[in-house]
Amino acid sequence: MRRTRLRDHSINRLIPNMLTLMALCAGLTSIKFALAQQWELAVVAILVAAVFDALDGRIARLLDSTSKFGAELDSLSDFVSFGVAPAMILYLWALDQSGRIGWGIALLFSACTALRLARFNTKLDNTDLPAWTSRFFTGVPAPAGAALALMPLVAYLEYGPGFFNHPFVVAIVMLGVAGLMVSRLPTFSFKRVKVTQAWVLPAMLSVTFYIALLASETWNTILFSGIAYLASIPFAYRQYQRLQRQRPMVTPSVVGTQDADRL
Repeated sequence: MRRTRLRDHSINRLIPNMLTLMALCAGLTSIKFALAQQWELAVVAILVAAVFDALDGRIARLLDSTSKFGAELDSLSDFVSFGVAPAMILYLWALDQSGRIGWGIALLFSACTALRLARFNTKLDNTDLPAWTSRFFTGVPAPAGAALALMPLVAYLEYGPGFFNHPFVVAIVMLGVAGLMVSRLPTFSFKRVKVTQAWVLPAMLSVTFYIALLASETWNTILFSGIAYLASIPFAYRQYQRLQRQRPMVTPSVVGTQDADRL
């Protein structure tokens, strides 16, 4: 019987999936840091996972190496890194004081992340949506949800114990973020933002300034970024409604899209 030979792949086509696996490893490592009560490193590991997650899809498109396998792997990695890991970190940090209720909230957050990712996967083959919907997500994406859920811990690292590590405060934040992830609210997608030639230099300077702030005032910068993201949601909703009135969609349901190849 003649064996079917597997098709060879160049190393370039494997780079996006390698980045996805690195994001997965970073998410799992954050749990290890949380078990050791190294909260700063746990938060940093989640942020590293988010960076890898942001890069893998873009590099996949640049290298023309998008695939169904990559999309599924990316979704599984997102669930672990942005659904399971933040829930475990926050439970070990504050919610364990609440016993079964705290554990239930951690489970609910992870479940909402899974539902959000599953909902996205069911929309991958929807080609009836107009092009402008690619500017929006439906609900808060998983990486942003993980970052928002960790805001009490970030505030604790900057301002110390007291209010921010109270189980009630942590629980309210997690429940709110979980609701945003499974909501139908449109939020901005920055994956397809294009920078015109005139704005290349200002954009590079802005990124440099942001990195400098992140290096010098890490926790305050992360807090400000989270607040700014939340403040952008009403603007996203208004713009989505305006575009929907100007360019009605084929289907009546409010559906935001992400990258059709990778989450």
